[in-house]
Amino acid sequence: MTARPYAAALDRLRKAGLRPTRQRLALARLLFDGEDRHVTAEQLHSEAESAGVSVSLATVYNTLHQFTDGDLLREVVVEAGRSYFDTNTGGHHHFFDISTGTLTDIPGDEIAIGDLPPPPPGAEIERVDLVIRIRSR
Repeated sequence: MTARPYAAALDRLRKAGLRPTRQRLALARLLFDGEDRHVTAEQLHSEAESAGVSVSLATVYNTLHQFTDGDLLREVVVEAGRSYFDTNTGGHHHFFDISTGTLTDIPGDEIAIGDLPPPPPGAEIERVDLVIRIRSR
């Protein structure tokens, strides 16, 4: 017996506490069927259109933020107004190539971060996100 094509996406959405709407399922399949990757909302919208999924760019943005809130994605802000959504939610950092707009993972164990200042009273450090900006030659 073969698994239904949306079974993995459906399971992911349910575990995140998200209602599995048609559009969420379609976007989840585009995002999570395959290797970990980094996408912008515009890239995902274009992929959805190419796959015959009728969805507005606003819905793509909303869905990406819902997936982020549900810990299915991690938002990586590379500069003001420019974010990528990362399907790898484990501990790692990034190179951002300002020439090409490419975001590349750096395994978390390849960088040691120490001597952090104490957080303000009543707060705790949740995680450190490091984005190293590079330029291709």
